[in-house]
Amino acid sequence: MDNQHKRMLGFCAGIIAGISYGTNPLFAIPLQESGIPTMVMLLFRYGISALLMAVWMLARRESFRVAGKELGILLLLGLLFAASSLALFASYHYIASGLATTLVYLYPVFVALIMVLLKVHPSWQTWLSIGATFIGILLLSEPADGARVSLPGILLAVASALSYAFYIVLVNRSRRIKGVSEHALTFYALLTGTVLFCVIRLRQGGNFLEGVDSGTDWLNLLGLALVPTMMAMLSLAISTRYIGPTKTSILGVFEPLTAILIGTILFGEPLTTQMVTGIAICITAVTFMVVKPQVGRRHPGGFPAGTPA
Repeated sequence: MDNQHKRMLGFCAGIIAGISYGTNPLFAIPLQESGIPTMVMLLFRYGISALLMAVWMLARRESFRVAGKELGILLLLGLLFAASSLALFASYHYIASGLATTLVYLYPVFVALIMVLLKVHPSWQTWLSIGATFIGILLLSEPADGARVSLPGILLAVASALSYAFYIVLVNRSRRIKGVSEHALTFYALLTGTVLFCVIRLRQGGNFLEGVDSGTDWLNLLGLALVPTMMAMLSLAISTRYIGPTKTSILGVFEPLTAILIGTILFGEPLTTQMVTGIAICITAVTFMVVKPQVGRRHPGGFPAGTPA
């Protein structure tokens, strides 16, 4: 596959990852209404995803074997991804979800700053795309009057963004896992999260099946595991490797866009002029990033020198 095809595949995978993550409300809201605790939801979300990924790898006769040096990085990736989920859900207890969404979308900025520290400098077009999408998210997620704001909630949301940023950068930059397939990478990250949430639930002392009372609950858990988890993580790994962490993180803007459309169409949530403006700004920024000319010599990591992939 030539570089142009890899680039287009990377952008498509990044968009799919964002849209997949954005389907969270489609499955999570009915589960919350059924009274299923957050930790139970996260445990089944990661556990079923890991199982599905294992079945997929077995069907394709892919090896699960990884070297010791690779396993350490894979475990770290799983902890980073799981920590991002935990911090985000915890932030909802202190601040409004709209504010949390805005703060979590700081992660493209964190990714770009981390890449700068690694001496990979974003182009001015990429910085412009980051700034524009963040403005769009501000319009989409403006807290309502009287919304809860507290320092612990803000710190948790920012921690979620930072953890996610490190996950994205590590997938792209770690030389130790360059030979690990996207399938194996996703499987071990999911397995690590499953073990972590299982341990937390054991310490809580609650029932592992608390609130899971119907076939509909199981279907929603399956959907939550398949689309916004396994499919999203796999697409994220592909996109990060082909176009790099910074551009992949910007494409994450499709997550809140999808969530808003689902909320409007299926759950009757309002769609204001301000939100439409935010959506238009985000789409314009992403389009600008995708179609802008790619210039410069190739960087050893697989992208133009002087710009993040």
